[in-house]
Amino acid sequence: MTNRREFIVNLSLGGTALMAGSAVMAQGAMVAEADAQAKALGYAADTTKVDAKKFPKHEATQNCTNCALYQGKAGAASGGCPLFAGKQVSAKGWCSAYAKKA
Repeated sequence: MTNRREFIVNLSLGGTALMAGSAVMAQGAMVAEADAQAKALGYAADTTKVDAKKFPKHEATQNCTNCALYQGKAGAASGGCPLFAGKQVSAKGWCSAYAKKA
């Protein structure tokens, strides 16, 4: 039998764990190239596989890591991007919204 104090402590711990888990899941999923937003922006998880005919201004040195929109940490394999809310992009990826970091 649990008393009220134990119940409240367990409830707060459970709520904290639930919030932490949802934050990880919100930024955990990788954006798929087949995703509608990804297709619209010409996203490729590997910048070397961008369709050069469709995006002639793309350069091999352009990737998510050196894009102003990329929110990943230096050296990370992936990170967030405001264009793909709640999903991560590959650090080696590219899309047509690329904007060189200043």
